Amino acid sequence: MHLEITSEVGRLRAVIVHTPGAEVSLVHPDQRAELLFEDIIFEQGAREEHLNMLALFRKVLPDGEGIYDIANLFRQALEYSEEARAFFVERFVQLHPLQNLRPFERDLKRLEAEALYELAITGRSPLPITVPPTPNLMFTRDLAAVVGEHILLSRAATPARVRESLIMETVALYHPFFSAHPDRVILLDYGVTLEGGDLIVVNEHIVMIGHSERTSFGGALSAAMELFRRTRVRHVLLVDIPKQRASMHLDTIFTFTSPRECVVFPPLVELPRYNVVHLFPEGEGMRAELKPSIRAALEELLGHELVFIRCGGLAEIDQYREQWTDGANVFALAPGVVIGYERNQKTFQELKAHGYRVVKQRGFLDSYEDGGFPVDGSEKIAVMFEGYELSRGRGGARCMTLPLARDPIAQA
Repeated sequence: MHLEITSEVGRLRAVIVHTPGAEVSLVHPDQRAELLFEDIIFEQGAREEHLNMLALFRKVLPDGEGIYDIANLFRQALEYSEEARAFFVERFVQLHPLQNLRPFERDLKRLEAEALYELAITGRSPLPITVPPTPNLMFTRDLAAVVGEHILLSRAATPARVRESLIMETVALYHPFFSAHPDRVILLDYGVTLEGGDLIVVNEHIVMIGHSERTSFGGALSAAMELFRRTRVRHVLLVDIPKQRASMHLDTIFTFTSPRECVVFPPLVELPRYNVVHLFPEGEGMRAELKPSIRAALEELLGHELVFIRCGGLAEIDQYREQWTDGANVFALAPGVVIGYERNQKTFQELKAHGYRVVKQRGFLDSYEDGGFPVDGSEKIAVMFEGYELSRGRGGARCMTLPLARDPIAQA
């Protein structure tokens, strides 16, 4: 597997996703808050919406190839390696102390790969044990982050998602895609938390990390030190954001659409808040400098101005409503080619005002029915896709993607 992410907007080459399956239908209404859902999801509708999103990806991906489902990669890792199965079971038992699984550890290790896969994803097993499903697995962004040629594995902040981190760790350590290059896997110590939605790759040398509801201060600092030590990153902007559900990750309030343009949630991004710390290596450690805002810190490092496109438009009520439904969580398929939920109409109006041609997913797919989208920079385009079921899970287009490789872009 070739890993190369040096921006948020280079043409997509490979990505990990997960199309919702039986796990979302196993969420009991009384269990939804514990599993981080505001509502229960209709599986068939969510699957159709997700598959339509992947159809958009195939129009931009070279030859339409490069989409990997994390569940399939996990199954393959279990089938490929007995060591992978043993590793998963041992960590699985440790991560579920309330279920008292230790007496079943030997029986779990005897299960075939398919039975372990089913247990990991749905919580169902032929053994007399019960664990919750993993309905958040469709938000693959939070499992890891690729920075340069390395993959930084997340440490989940909530019990509902720790098994997802284990699934990703099993894949990264034992799937042939990754295991051939173990030196490129970055593991943080247990005890800190960091989720991929809080990490944004600005360019080869600059990364942003959110100190959020899901990423601890220790996790952010540990990640910064590892990136300084093992990659070409030389600047980390640590962004402190409110520790609340609405802004659970940095990418819920800030995402790139092109090298010089970003969609932002104005109440938390536009005004100076002195919530950004510029970290950079010095000797065996690192230094820190306080910055007034995301804009000031980025423009200073990049040496040019950025265009901030307002999530929700000008009215504050629209900004809050559309940020809640992930209006700021757009995903770039290529420079200036972005997708987001159709329901965030005010945000798309703002994109249109900034020169983006706004189209619906069906119109986009019909326009390029006989071939792929020409990624030549001739126009900027924003594609609206339906996500009325997917958005119930509180995650947008960027949340549902873990890019592995993008084309390099010229430094803006």
